[in-house]
Amino acid sequence: MVSVLTDYGLADEFVGVLHSVLARLAPGCPVVDLTHGVRRQDVRAGSLALLRVATYLADGVVLAVVDPGVGTARRGVALARPAGATAAPGGSRPGGHGFSPQVAFVAPDNGLVVPALRALGGPWEAVALDGRGYGLGGGGPTFDGRDVFAPAAAHLARGGELGDLGPPVALGSLVQLPAPVTVWRGRAELTSEVTWVDNFGNVQLAAPPVPGGGADIFGTGRATLRRPGPSRPSGPSRPSGPGGAAWAVTVVRAFAELGPGRLGLLVDSCGQLALCLDGASAAELTGLKEGDLVTLLP
Repeated sequence: MVSVLTDYGLADEFVGVLHSVLARLAPGCPVVDLTHGVRRQDVRAGSLALLRVATYLADGVVLAVVDPGVGTARRGVALARPAGATAAPGGSRPGGHGFSPQVAFVAPDNGLVVPALRALGGPWEAVALDGRGYGLGGGGPTFDGRDVFAPAAAHLARGGELGDLGPPVALGSLVQLPAPVTVWRGRAELTSEVTWVDNFGNVQLAAPPVPGGGADIFGTGRATLRRPGPSRPSGPSRPSGPGGAAWAVTVVRAFAELGPGRLGLLVDSCGQLALCLDGASAAELTGLKEGDLVTLLP
């Protein structure tokens, strides 16, 4: 199996040609499109999307391409487990949910895959992709997804050796992105970064439910959400308070526990805290977007 994640979108032929290259070089190998809707050139958004799916991946190869540095001196890398090694839980995903997939990764070395590597646990071996003997070449150096990464993924999907793709590199030399902001003040106050707004308008936060994990953030079942700066909310929940906007939030386990227009806080399918409404968009209500900071208080 080759699982593919990119920021290519579907308007152009980029995704189709990746499939074609994989089909030619690894005939009969199934391909799963995880998403091609990562915001263009947003490596961090791509890394968080890959983190969310990491423990649910099928065994095989992950081809991940969000690559604003294409054509520059940035490395391409491939990673796999050493021969005979098995997955060890990485401890960075709450609850230990999902599987322990046996996967390899092919991607630019820009931080895209590192959070997923941590979630899956070690050990890992890495090589720098040099394209010699397997790269396709092309009209110019702007489509490594087609010319380098897809051929490397096909090589691994066929059972090829990692070391055939290039020289070894130290794991510690891989580019790492800053971690999303999560600051707990005891167990009663949380400042957290918005890491994802899904297609339904649910607003995922970087934080798990309580420090160290747990089933609920506030024992009272209610909280106050505050965000700095101007806001343009709508509906029954109205902003109040100085220095920005504030909303009453009800802690729930399911969307349907909320009344119309009432902002909720739940533990989402990734084990993270998320703001939600029943049948409506929490992002539209609050004006929140990825990268914003919010504070939750009891």
